[in-house]
Amino acid sequence: MTKVITFANFKGGTGKTTNSTMIAYELASKGYKILLVDQDPQANATSLYAKTYEQLTGSRPQFKKTLMAAMQDGDLKQIITPIKENLDLLPSFTDFIEYPDFLEDTYPGKDLRPQRVRYFAQLLEPIKSAYDFVFIDVPPTVSVYTKGALYASDAAVIVLQTQERSLDGAENFLTELQRLIDEQGHFVDVVGVLPVILKKGGKVDEYALESAKEIFGEENIFHNVIKHMDRLKRWDVSGITEDEKDVHDKRTHAIYQKLSDEFIERVNALETQGV
Repeated sequence: MTKVITFANFKGGTGKTTNSTMIAYELASKGYKILLVDQDPQANATSLYAKTYEQLTGSRPQFKKTLMAAMQDGDLKQIITPIKENLDLLPSFTDFIEYPDFLEDTYPGKDLRPQRVRYFAQLLEPIKSAYDFVFIDVPPTVSVYTKGALYASDAAVIVLQTQERSLDGAENFLTELQRLIDEQGHFVDVVGVLPVILKKGGKVDEYALESAKEIFGEENIFHNVIKHMDRLKRWDVSGITEDEKDVHDKRTHAIYQKLSDEFIERVNALETQGV
């Protein structure tokens, strides 16, 4: 059964895009069918995967329409873009900034706000069964982007950069998650809180990580902590590579292979609990 997972934090620059795209990439390599939905108008996930596709095939992917155009058509299937075996993308472009206006025009008035939140879930329903997981990358805002993604989701991963503002953003996200449950009656669980450490051994990082354990519960913190890696920055420019002779490529993939294994374990644990 397909699981839809939103990667979120209400502070920008925490690593949501990096970790959603990398976990999706590694799961696809292990044979899971993955669809990544780029719901951020900045389109960073789309840019990374387009460059990755070029690394793998020698050509740029062909985007027939933008995500915004597909939303207006009410048909997401037409823009499903294969990136590699088992990994597809719903690509975003800068015109996706028009999405809130489109929803307000389509569902005008205060009484139709719930329909705006539910619109994306309705469009996702016909295509999601082809996948084991649908990952949604959203902007760091309390907006219809995030609300719509969460309404379509079974669970969320909170990506927490180990700094105070990121911690506040994670707490605010949980508050918004509870509001969605109260207003829409749609329960969304949390797979876990994924820490991203900026500076190994840094006092601020250690404090933020310990604070996260107190706030969210140590059992809800991913054991595999992501540390600063220059290779990830390089891949933002070049696309993801798998050079067997490159020790940095091998090391980075090995880290995310372990993280993807833990992700599966945590999702399976939620299923055992009846999610």
